[in-house]
Amino acid sequence: MLKKSINQSKTRQNLPQSTPPLRRLINYGQNYRTQIWQATVCSILNKIFDLAPPALIGAAVDVVVQKENSLIGKLGVTDVFGQLVILSILSFIIWGLESVFEYAYARLWRNLAQTIQHELRLDAYEHLQSLELAYFEDNSTGGLMSILSDDINQLERFLDVGANEILQVSASVLIIGAIFFISTPSVAWMAMLPMPFIIWGSFAFQRRLAPRYANVREKVSLMNGQLANNLTGITTIKSFTAEAYEAQRIAAQSDAYRQSNRHAIALSAAFVPLIRTFILFGFTSIMLYGGMEVVAGNLAVGTYSMLVFITQRLLWPLTRLGETMDLYQRAMASTTRVMNLLDTPIAMHSGDISLPINQVQGELVFENVSFAYQGREPVIQNLSLQIPAGKTVAIVGATGSGKSTLVKLLLRLYEIEDGAISLDNIDIRQLQLTDLRRAIGLVSQDVFLFHGTVKENIAYGSFEATLPEIIAAAEIAEAHEFISKLPQGYDTIVGERGQKLSGGQQQRLALARAILKNPPILILDEATSAVDNETEAAIVRSLEKITQNRTTIAIAHRLSTIRNSDCIYVMDRGKLVEWGTHDELLVRDGIYGMLWRVQSGLK
Repeated sequence: MLKKSINQSKTRQNLPQSTPPLRRLINYGQNYRTQIWQATVCSILNKIFDLAPPALIGAAVDVVVQKENSLIGKLGVTDVFGQLVILSILSFIIWGLESVFEYAYARLWRNLAQTIQHELRLDAYEHLQSLELAYFEDNSTGGLMSILSDDINQLERFLDVGANEILQVSASVLIIGAIFFISTPSVAWMAMLPMPFIIWGSFAFQRRLAPRYANVREKVSLMNGQLANNLTGITTIKSFTAEAYEAQRIAAQSDAYRQSNRHAIALSAAFVPLIRTFILFGFTSIMLYGGMEVVAGNLAVGTYSMLVFITQRLLWPLTRLGETMDLYQRAMASTTRVMNLLDTPIAMHSGDISLPINQVQGELVFENVSFAYQGREPVIQNLSLQIPAGKTVAIVGATGSGKSTLVKLLLRLYEIEDGAISLDNIDIRQLQLTDLRRAIGLVSQDVFLFHGTVKENIAYGSFEATLPEIIAAAEIAEAHEFISKLPQGYDTIVGERGQKLSGGQQQRLALARAILKNPPILILDEATSAVDNETEAAIVRSLEKITQNRTTIAIAHRLSTIRNSDCIYVMDRGKLVEWGTHDELLVRDGIYGMLWRVQSGLK
């Protein structure tokens, strides 16, 4: 199923964002044409058999009134009882077939809705994962969650109910219209008279509802974004006693969503009463004019009975168009948002060169690299440095000097603007992204642990690892001791973002995760910045073991953790200003020397 979803996403024809949402949805659903046709045929057949009972009632009235002169009598069955038996048998068959096709269309449409919902969510999520980090900086997590969850659910609701309603109403109009014009052309125009007004009203309401529901989707996206942001920052909210303030902000967002819905409801609620008015004219016209035609002897009683019943079958279902149009407009507003996400271009593409992890030497070269975040001043300016394979280098500098940005550029989380970065003499833009990132293990100061067990978090990215391998990695990271004391050991749930563990414990799990990955290149981005001295000492001991025979880049503010590096680079405002060993830099007495004296308490 997953492979099918990925392939579908790749072969889907991208349409301009100005394309009507229904066409974009049909374009997306081209792989489901067989299921759509099956469901459509079952919906139409169900409606055909659903429309048969009025004809049977008319035939029964004709038998009772005309007896041997009825339509069935003219076919050769003159006995009234025999005619009624035939009608009864036909009724059983027709009602049975109607039930069969109702079951069939309900099952087909609902399964199709669930399938499209499932695969559309997967496609959207997979595409989202492929977008560069800059996209996530410009869009809130809650807004994206709203697209992946609520918007796709809106589409599922329409496919589940609305598509069948539209088909059955259309089938009713065509079939009943044909019956009227064939059987009683003199009164057919009365039943069909409301149709142009109903169709006109439907399109008029659709045009006016579309922007209102687009606004509803935008408001719910903003509200979800605020909710997600607040839940993530609940500790900050509590520590600053800002609960009342945040409750007011959520109330304002929720009220904006409510008012936006009210604006849409004010129009959508008027649809059904308007349609009922048009329907009333058609129904009363048939009842009055047709009755007078019977009295005048121009119309048979059975035919009149059928016309009255079938007119009701034609016109009253149109009242459900209001609900269907409501589902349709909500779904189209959501479709626009989902398709816009799917059509967001991927700015960063994988290269074609494969570099298996067992062939990586680990030599890194930054050559005249420049980079700036969108709309900001350059963070990296014409930077060049070489990191030999198997060596440990450190990068230090003030906050905002560009240290962590170098790591993001190396991982291709962002694309460099000028220059080149190479791994083992291959430009990283030419390497397959998966090979590049598998070769690099990152331990960040901002540790992210998933809601799950300790074991699952250590094995994240190394999903086939055995428990002994996980324990061995934890022992090297000096995490095994505290893990063993947890209530369920390696099966202990760490909570969302690891909130059940201390900062030092989280850091050591992150280190164990990198050790288990066993990458040829290890990046430590402020890995000891938020831990106590004891934890720092434990991490430093671990690093002495795991940095052997692998390229290591250590970014640190605490200079004591990197003093034994083979080379230390000092950055200032996106440029390299000093480099050398710890002792060489102290002799030079530049920026590094000043930072060392401050941290060591020397003046």
